Amino acid sequence: MKPHFLFPTWMRWLGLCLFFVHLPVMHIWDMYHIHSAPSDTGMFSSGHLFFILTIVLMVSGLFLIAFARERIEDEQIYQLRLSSLRWAIFANYAILVICLVFTTNKADYKDMLRLNLWVPLVLFIIIFRYKIFRLNRSLKPEQ
Repeated sequence: MKPHFLFPTWMRWLGLCLFFVHLPVMHIWDMYHIHSAPSDTGMFSSGHLFFILTIVLMVSGLFLIAFARERIEDEQIYQLRLSSLRWAIFANYAILVICLVFTTNKADYKDMLRLNLWVPLVLFIIIFRYKIFRLNRSLKPEQ
């Protein structure tokens, strides 16, 4: 089997930590409207840097979860991974086209681009984990 560029298995746990650290931080950020001070202007304002840092934490966490090696990585897992990625991309673009058709506000386009950062990874993780679950369930001997 050809070697594939995947992260070690333990990186999935690091990715989960990064992702779950991001959730309460962004919730607090939105709840208390902690944005940059009026004197902060430009690209390196404190609010902008905080926003970029949390987005990078979330996306890198999802990336580590999605592309961490399984304990047993063989051709079947590789095919499941490839199929899941294909369906995640198809679903992501279907959602994106539907959102583009029904969007009327210009501010919504920015939100769609932000969602497009993490939705393909989340869809891939969900589809891949579901396929792994089905595979493990079919391999278990009936009791």
